[in-house]
Amino acid sequence: MVPLAVLAALLLAAAGSAHAQILAPVPPGPSTFASRGEVVPKPASINKTAHFYVLRPANFQFVVLDHAITRYMRVLQQESYSRPRSAPRASAASAASAAPGRRQSWRSDPYFRGHLTSLRIELPGPCEPWPYPHMDEWYELLIDDKNREQSPLARLYVNTVWGALRGLETFVQLLSPSGDGSSLVVNVSAVTDSPRFPHRGLLLDTSRHFLPVDDIKLELDAMAAVKMNVLHWHIVDDQSFPWQSSLFPELSEKGAYEPGMTYSPEDVREVLQHARMRGIRVMAEFDTPGHTRSWGEGRPGLLSACHDVAGRPDGTFANIDPTKPENLDFLKQLFGEVAAAFPDRMLHLGGDEVPNFCWDSDPNILAYMENRGMSGDYRRLQADYLTWLTSEVQRLNRTPVVWQEAWQNGDFRPGDVIVHVWLGHAMDLMKEVTRRGFRALLSETWYLDHLGTSWQAMYRVDPRGFAAGPDQLRLVEGGEACMWGEMVDETNVHSRVWPRAAAVAERLWSPRTTTDLVSAGRRLEELVCRLRRRGVPASPANGPGYCPH
Repeated sequence: MVPLAVLAALLLAAAGSAHAQILAPVPPGPSTFASRGEVVPKPASINKTAHFYVLRPANFQFVVLDHAITRYMRVLQQESYSRPRSAPRASAASAASAAPGRRQSWRSDPYFRGHLTSLRIELPGPCEPWPYPHMDEWYELLIDDKNREQSPLARLYVNTVWGALRGLETFVQLLSPSGDGSSLVVNVSAVTDSPRFPHRGLLLDTSRHFLPVDDIKLELDAMAAVKMNVLHWHIVDDQSFPWQSSLFPELSEKGAYEPGMTYSPEDVREVLQHARMRGIRVMAEFDTPGHTRSWGEGRPGLLSACHDVAGRPDGTFANIDPTKPENLDFLKQLFGEVAAAFPDRMLHLGGDEVPNFCWDSDPNILAYMENRGMSGDYRRLQADYLTWLTSEVQRLNRTPVVWQEAWQNGDFRPGDVIVHVWLGHAMDLMKEVTRRGFRALLSETWYLDHLGTSWQAMYRVDPRGFAAGPDQLRLVEGGEACMWGEMVDETNVHSRVWPRAAAVAERLWSPRTTTDLVSAGRRLEELVCRLRRRGVPASPANGPGYCPH
């Protein structure tokens, strides 16, 4: 046992040490200097020279892709009105050296190459109508001065409209304010880029707290800025059922928090269209057989009823009762309507956190299980249900996605489902899932509702961070950052998501070798101000600093 006097001395020493750290000299200025004209996620290949052009938004034109062009012209105007971030007093010199390209008098700069007036987009075929899994997002962007005798020209080469959207985002991120309040600077650059993973997602939970459509659209804007391409819409859960079904309107009439907190078919189409124009897929999730308490308000008999020790209903409900044919018929119709409303090829079926209670006391379920020789085997009851449901969803020409527990408790074959890993020893499970031939998505460590998880911790996670051969590693489709809704609504969701989700976006887009935390920190510092200029109230990425007005 440590004597009290010694323990007291140790505590005083520790307190003194902490106090000394607090009183250590602090230099003025930001703790992390933002980059200037750098891209998030970092491209696969980028070469920039000191030579630069000046771009005036009022005299600039894009050639092709009308809708995206209109949107990015607004971005150019916003960027030109901003000014370079500077640092006070003694930090000014270091800020200037940390942010190459600052040009207060660009007209007399020897590297000035003239005014850039257009970006030509070379798209070989017609625009595809909807984004889809494994779409081609490759692009090559050239901003050069090879033809000095002609007007400077930027060129964007793509195979698809989705690559054009990614290249346009890179182009506007390469720009930085010139300092004169009306023009932008862009270095002579050559970028060749494509994503490492095809699935780069963000989960939004609109059941625990309802999110207005405008806030979902703002999240889509931010996702496009970091080249995320899947909105995982966890639209319903135990707490509320805000999705309006045309076949079963009573589900939202009785399951939503209130009538104004629902998503009409028009609302859903508005979200889908907003996402489509940004090259973002919308994957809906209707989680069953658990997480369905709100469903039961509008569908009596759907849920299993808990009974007390005397065999009487105790008034509580949980889990869909999969033993009733009428429930299976209802689900078949409902998922048919869901598939018609959401055109994406992937449909998330949940399947996580399914408790035995109510199943283990409902006399109808107990009799069903006894008649089939499976008394007490609730894993099999869930497995049989999920096998039936995934088969029905496949008949709708949709690829089922399930949380890891559904896969662990189910009887699936490779190709039946994509497995979404979120819990426990993630790399061990990712390795096991892919070893058995299943495609996998990762979300473990990328839970944005865990406020103690820094962007640096999220950045370090590699979905392919396990030892395996190339064929097995290719089964890793990517992953998602998850913003569960227990403690967020429209007042704080954006600041909780950004910029940490951008660290996930870069990990899923950029090459495996892109791991420099210092470089990432500077680019995230710049990204935060960029997002704010676009109306997204992102939180600070690092320590003290500011965004110029």
